[in-house]
Amino acid sequence: MIKTALDGRGFAYFVDADGDIAGNFQGNLIYFFRLGERKEILQVRAMMQHVFSVDDITRLYEFCNAWNRDQLWPKAYVQVTDDGQAIVVGEVTTDWEHGATVEQLDQVILCGVATGCRLGEALGELKSGPPRTA
Repeated sequence: MIKTALDGRGFAYFVDADGDIAGNFQGNLIYFFRLGERKEILQVRAMMQHVFSVDDITRLYEFCNAWNRDQLWPKAYVQVTDDGQAIVVGEVTTDWEHGATVEQLDQVILCGVATGCRLGEALGELKSGPPRTA
């Protein structure tokens, strides 16, 4: 159903070696994960293209806290990568324990992609803005 919803929107995507569906949306890598014991949870996880130094973590925490306070989607958090860089990840998660229609799935996917890209734009503004001083 995820592929059907993506095809219906004309979104380009790929399936990785683990069988996860993902696509590049405005430079952000967005995954569509099925989670849960019965794969009943859909998580649209946006890995932002903007990479920061670990020195920026406090600034990124402040950004994510403000984002999560002011925006309903996606939930944003900071992650340090294996190579020591700081990134922001956005997530929209929905529990479909009782089933979902293609239309409902389409709406959540569109929400995850659109709000994930909006988060990416806001991070681009943060990255290109003047550095904060302590």
